[in-house]
Amino acid sequence: MEFTSLAKNRYTTKKYNAAQKISDSKIEQLQEILRLSPSSINSQPWKFVFISNEEIKSQLAKVSFFNEQKIKEASHLIVFCAIDTISKFENQINTNLPEGAIGYYNQFIKPLPEDAIKSWFHNQVYLSLGFFLSACASMSIDSTPMEGINSKEYNAILKLKDYSAVFAVAIGLRDENDSNQPDRKPKSRLEIVDVIEAI
Repeated sequence: MEFTSLAKNRYTTKKYNAAQKISDSKIEQLQEILRLSPSSINSQPWKFVFISNEEIKSQLAKVSFFNEQKIKEASHLIVFCAIDTISKFENQINTNLPEGAIGYYNQFIKPLPEDAIKSWFHNQVYLSLGFFLSACASMSIDSTPMEGINSKEYNAILKLKDYSAVFAVAIGLRDENDSNQPDRKPKSRLEIVDVIEAI
């Protein structure tokens, strides 16, 4: 299927079929796809936590505001985390990146205030989200990206160290009665002339 068709048919799933699980082989593919996600200067300031354990999923669901039911029904929950310790990040890039990339960080990012540096980390994690949602669509996996999570509670439940949860994505297979499907609730987007400018 060409990508335009995937984009038209992909939607934010509101109701999952709890009895259907994503196969281990597809989960492994998604993990490799996230590993290959793009980031500025190949910085990779992230960690992706894949959760299929129903008890942990239930704990996270309770601190996910309006997303509780989706998480409980979904096959897996993936938590997208940003590195939260600048010294750890700098050790990582000094070990893994070429001199030019390290020089860019030292010149343009490192002089910024701490909150701006961490915001830059978060921006890289968001780049991986677009990559991931597109991959799910190409593999006929339904998904629900959600910023509506309590990050501090997620960090505690997952016992995260040096990383902090930014957002999560539930994945699975849709319930056939999900009313948010595009053939029942057409996509609502601005017209192309309102969002695209060619110069």
